Amino acid sequence: MEKYHCKAAYILEASVPSEEKAMAMADFFKVFGDTTRIKILSLLLESELCVHDIATLLNMEQSAISHQLRVLRQNKLVKVRKEGKSSHYTILDNHVYKIITQGLDHLSE
Repeated sequence: MEKYHCKAAYILEASVPSEEKAMAMADFFKVFGDTTRIKILSLLLESELCVHDIATLLNMEQSAISHQLRVLRQNKLVKVRKEGKSSHYTILDNHVYKIITQGLDHLSE
């Protein structure tokens, strides 16, 4: 008796991510499950911003924004540049830019 019904399944067997990689991917996408983080990332698509300006634009406390930025930084989605006492944030790289813009594009269809 054959293991799979379809021949394509034999080829696809190697494509199944390991449990470790699947968990890491699920955790990565959980970061996008918060509306404040999505709003912050959407702002940072357009420009580098300091914590104060992000908080003002989103009508939130700076401490709440700092907490969300810490989560985004720990998950390698944003980077910080210190300028005196201010911290300025930008999208980490083009991969993050593509994830956010493709998500927004998908919702616009």
